[in-house]
Amino acid sequence: MSPGPDVDTTLEQVAAVAAEPSDKPKKLSMVVFSGDMDRLFGAFIIATGAAAMGMEVTMFFTFWGLVALRNGTSTGRTLFGKMLNAMTPKMIEKAHPSKFAFFGMGRWMFNKMMHACGVTPLKELRDLAIQLNVKMYGCGMSMDVMEIPQSAFVEGVQDPVGVGFFLSEAQESQITLFI
Repeated sequence: MSPGPDVDTTLEQVAAVAAEPSDKPKKLSMVVFSGDMDRLFGAFIIATGAAAMGMEVTMFFTFWGLVALRNGTSTGRTLFGKMLNAMTPKMIEKAHPSKFAFFGMGRWMFNKMMHACGVTPLKELRDLAIQLNVKMYGCGMSMDVMEIPQSAFVEGVQDPVGVGFFLSEAQESQITLFI
């Protein structure tokens, strides 16, 4: 079963870039702003597809997208930080779909439907991305604002960076995405 028309179109574009002859490395850079389950699926399907095709892939996770990197550790130093921690998912398996969340029922339902169609679970896609040497970076500013330390991320996530680093990567990339 196909992951969807937008992901299929993007994967076709990635394949076209990967097939072009070039003397410099083929790169894809992606901002992951959303922490929604379906958008994270799209981000990791595209990232792992590009990496499997030999492209260098950089993913820059900011604000709600940071949920994809989290390991389940509680965070927050201040009252607001602790409140934010209590109201947001602490690991990728708890990400909600962008539509039809139904207080957690939507996530359960979509996971069941995806399992029935043989779709790789989101956590496994993220772990595959790490194995394929996809470089994943948390946005240092977002981490500071949301009071999420590097220790709250899974192994394999690079040290935090700023927007200047991402823009430098994006400037050298043939494909740049915002999810």
